[in-house]
Amino acid sequence: MTTKSVSNVLRSALTALVFVLGTMHAHSMEVKSDAPERYTVKKGDTLWDISGMYLSEPWRWPELWANNTQIQNPHLIYPGDVLVLRYVDGQPVLTVEGSKKRMVLTPNEKRIDKAQAIDVLPWEVLEPYVENSWIVSQDSYDIMPKVLGNQDGAVRFADDDVLLTRRFGRAEDQYHIVRHMGTISDLQGNELGYQLNHIASADMLEDDLGNEWLIKVKNNKQEILRGDRLWSAPDFKGEDLELAAVSEGVRGNVVGSLHPYAMFGKYDVVIVDLGDGQVVPGSVMGIYAQGPNIIDDGEPKYADESDAITSAFNDGTTVTQPALKLGELVVFSVFDNASYGIITRAEKSIKTGFIVGKP
Repeated sequence: MTTKSVSNVLRSALTALVFVLGTMHAHSMEVKSDAPERYTVKKGDTLWDISGMYLSEPWRWPELWANNTQIQNPHLIYPGDVLVLRYVDGQPVLTVEGSKKRMVLTPNEKRIDKAQAIDVLPWEVLEPYVENSWIVSQDSYDIMPKVLGNQDGAVRFADDDVLLTRRFGRAEDQYHIVRHMGTISDLQGNELGYQLNHIASADMLEDDLGNEWLIKVKNNKQEILRGDRLWSAPDFKGEDLELAAVSEGVRGNVVGSLHPYAMFGKYDVVIVDLGDGQVVPGSVMGIYAQGPNIIDDGEPKYADESDAITSAFNDGTTVTQPALKLGELVVFSVFDNASYGIITRAEKSIKTGFIVGKP
């Protein structure tokens, strides 16, 4: 297969994000004690899921292939491939023993094709969030033009409706119509931004009406309301991400999610209070939970119990519990003060307030 063919497979046929390891770690990989010596790849498997079978740090998947010079592209494995775990000079290595092939007959020739390669992390899992939800500052939101109404005096609008909006700046051909879904704050109550959801798209019809514009609605996902805003946010174009663990000093918290759930699990999208300059798309983070302090003064009590008394002195009666790792997430959208991350592993339910940091 040529380099161009491989590129086409990665970008078109897979229809998925291809995660590439950005940095290698100095310490040795930890292969799980229950990792299978042989595994047959099944339809629906993802590289992230398979890596979790073998490694405690699944983002280090490509290192399993590092000593195998016969494997040109570890991202291209297929349903039916048999993965074999072995050791070379004490280092774990995965090889592909064999693969199932599909025969295609044409009038002129016989061609043998492989099935579609498995996804690293299915793009369809991320696409709705990447393209339809953002976090912006209050100042950015306040200058977005408002939807005012239409000639029929309606208060709800849908596809093909022509709407009057406020005008701001230079007109563009197309806009997102977005809705303010709530304010995102950190655990101390500091505002991180406004969460916006994509409601519909709109084409510019008339931009020479003084202080207003006329737009035409298309592809609405919800009914549009007066007061919704226009935003010329650039459309997201899927690109490869470099997957790398965050550095030692990066630490934050889960502060919310895109859904009104109290608890989150695998493939749920959460919001963390780390923004541009702290994390980048592709940052891998561990998720940790820390229990309440324990007051060991006579009968042990949790510090949040109503009758617990915390000593004013550093006398050793207050015991701080360690933070225990419960899962991992991958950051995929980064804004000024917050980011979206998708949970890729969760041993227990994840909650708002949990700690995120170096995995």
